[in-house]
Amino acid sequence: QVHLVESGGGLVQPGGSLRLSCAASGRLFSIHSMGWYRLAPGKQHELVATITSGGSTNYADSVKGRFTISGDNAKNTVYLQMSSLKPEDTAVYYCNVMWADFSSWGQGTQVTVSS
Repeated sequence: QVHLVESGGGLVQPGGSLRLSCAASGRLFSIHSMGWYRLAPGKQHELVATITSGGSTNYADSVKGRFTISGDNAKNTVYLQMSSLKPEDTAVYYCNVMWADFSSWGQGTQVTVSS
C-alpha cells in the first residue's frame, strides 16, 4: 500500500505564492519520478511539473518561470513552489509518483487564486 499525503493548498490572491508538499510512504521502491498535475473545472487533467530521481525537471509552458519543483529523495517528498499565481491556476492539484511499474496518486489539494 502506497500513501501520498499532500499539503499546502488554499486561497491566495492573484500575484501571491503557495508551496505544496507531497510525501510518499508505504511499500514503494525504485521511484522514477514525482510530480504534480492539476484539474480545473471544465478543463482536462494537466501536467504541471515533474522531477526525476536524478533531478531533471519538466514544466508545463503555462507555469514556466513561476513554479519550481524540487524533491528530497531521502524523504520521498516533492515540493511545488508556486509564485505569481493567476486565477487560471485555480484547480485541484494532485501529486503523482512513478515507481517500479506503478503510478500512485494523492487525494488532491485545492488551490484557489482569487481576490
